[in-house]
Amino acid sequence: MKVKVKSNMDSQINIEQFLTQFFTANHCEVETIEPGMLAVQLTVEMDKALMNRPFYWQYIEATGNVGQPKKLTFLLDPEKMDQDGEWIHFGSPRLQKIYRHLTESAKFVHLFEELDVKQNTMLHPWLLTNYTIVYEGKQKKEELFSIGLNLINGKFAFDMMENLEETNLMPTISDHCYTISPLIKPKSGFLRIENHLHNYVLGQKHDWAAKSIKLLEEEIAMIRHFYSDDDEEAEQQMEKELDDIRARLKPHISYKVVSGGIIYLNEAF
Repeated sequence: MKVKVKSNMDSQINIEQFLTQFFTANHCEVETIEPGMLAVQLTVEMDKALMNRPFYWQYIEATGNVGQPKKLTFLLDPEKMDQDGEWIHFGSPRLQKIYRHLTESAKFVHLFEELDVKQNTMLHPWLLTNYTIVYEGKQKKEELFSIGLNLINGKFAFDMMENLEETNLMPTISDHCYTISPLIKPKSGFLRIENHLHNYVLGQKHDWAAKSIKLLEEEIAMIRHFYSDDDEEAEQQMEKELDDIRARLKPHISYKVVSGGIIYLNEAF
């Protein structure tokens, strides 16, 4: 497995690099048509996973024919939305489907750095996590992060994917290599990473939340004014509408692990 994704500032993954890594790792041909436009030739497996064409593939398999996986063009620059292709961005349905596929098919991996060595070489365990932070209120926003934590010395790698760009990762350990047991348990490691993300969120400006609260208060006042009559049935209907509005507009932030794993790397990494 060749990791081909770089992270940008503060470990937030650039969406184009994430897509390139995801589709390349799943054996799809990826081509940058021009800046902000990405062409992807899906494999049969990726077409089945992402394109929602079960009847097509059932027919193809039943008749013994050769299916034609879709070729997609992704638009990553809003200024190119007038061109043929699918605009993909954080929060878009297509990206959500890719996240779900990652969660269902490859949530946790266990890999080793491939090394050609002649003497005993120690490998350090790293906890690698891909997280999404979801901000929901008047509007929805997502951020995707990839963070590594050395489970021996507690070192963070906020540019983990960039550091792994030229690293071959394999499911089996190379000859003459050995691993050492983590001093930091993975559960504790996850808590450290979540604490870092929590501090990151606390350091952000949250104008979006204030706007959501303002709109929520305005809509609550409007509904209360509309249901001003003292009627039990109307009161029940008003409370239902108020609950719906609170669920839609009340700002909240959630964290979700998209995928992750334990990766054993050369001590010099």
